[in-house]
Amino acid sequence: MNKIINKNDSATQKENRTQQVAVEVGLCKKSNAKQMLDSIVALLEENKSEDVLIIDLENKADFAYYVIVASGRSSKHICSIANNIADDLKAKGMEHIGIEGLEVGDWVLVDAHDVVVHLFRPEVRENYEIEKIWNFTNRTEV
Repeated sequence: MNKIINKNDSATQKENRTQQVAVEVGLCKKSNAKQMLDSIVALLEENKSEDVLIIDLENKADFAYYVIVASGRSSKHICSIANNIADDLKAKGMEHIGIEGLEVGDWVLVDAHDVVVHLFRPEVRENYEIEKIWNFTNRTEV
């Protein structure tokens, strides 16, 4: 739904159309982020991750739409999950996926732009209690 801003439009009309387009683009982007979220959650379940928590960041942060926090049984398991997520997203055409923490594997972060995934060994997750940072009501345990 492209809106063309005519040079004869008033400044208010141009601003209103620009705002409408920005909202439409934002909604489309949020929809894409939800699809990515669903895909990552399915992959986490398939890879037998544990204690999966989804945090919706809408109107809370501007760096992503969702944060996922999950646990793996070991450092090797966590690294495998992170690599599987990155491989799956790359196969779907996503580029520039950031992964941090593979060297040790206690806490691995996968930055998929609109969805950020934190993978922990259970004792490390308990120590950092990252969920408390995101103490929102819009959290979903999977």
